[in-house]
Amino acid sequence: MSNTPIELKGSSFTLSVVHLHDAKPEVIRQALEDKIAQAPAFLRHAPVVVNVSALEGPVNWPQLQKTIAASGLRVVGISGCNDTELKAEIERAGLPLLKEGKEKAPRQVSVPEPAPVVTPVTKTRLIDMPVRSGQRIYAPHCDLIVTSHVSAGAELIADGNIHVYGMMRGRALAGASGDKEAQIFCTHLTPELVSIAGEYWLSDKIPAEFYGKAARLQLINDALTIQPLN
Repeated sequence: MSNTPIELKGSSFTLSVVHLHDAKPEVIRQALEDKIAQAPAFLRHAPVVVNVSALEGPVNWPQLQKTIAASGLRVVGISGCNDTELKAEIERAGLPLLKEGKEKAPRQVSVPEPAPVVTPVTKTRLIDMPVRSGQRIYAPHCDLIVTSHVSAGAELIADGNIHVYGMMRGRALAGASGDKEAQIFCTHLTPELVSIAGEYWLSDKIPAEFYGKAARLQLINDALTIQPLN
């Protein structure tokens, strides 16, 4: 047992990012209510990061924050903020300013020496046991393979593809870091939710002819599609 009362460890979490394109609280309120109504079990009380990079002009941040909180979403941080006054308001509200992985780094004046070409090694996370209700399995920067059943209430998340060689009753979120080429492969598809790069279907959106069958899901023209898994 450690002698210190706390431990500071690194970790990673998958969070939804709400991109604001309007600063009017009433417009945002209605848009959030409509979006949450589409998937209440998935979005209500969900922790989110709010991206404000598209907002222009003066922003009443306290009112906007109150509107977002009233929708039931839990704001854990703000990203994409380049306005000095807005940054100060957000900091006074006690919210952290975050940088997303896709944000552009500052332009470098010096030209570095060419780096040697390195072929990336892609690893796969393999789960050889049932995934129980309440469990969350995350495979960062790689594919996720589950060789057994996934119970309702369980969640699979991968930055790459997801393969399930058993009954899939929980939630599967492939391409979690935004990879639109990720896919989901399943031998018995009966999920609560499937998602690829943020595009999602709840169970009632899955065509009846594929429910409980072997299926493959992918994005085509930014829309989820499904076909038999041969």
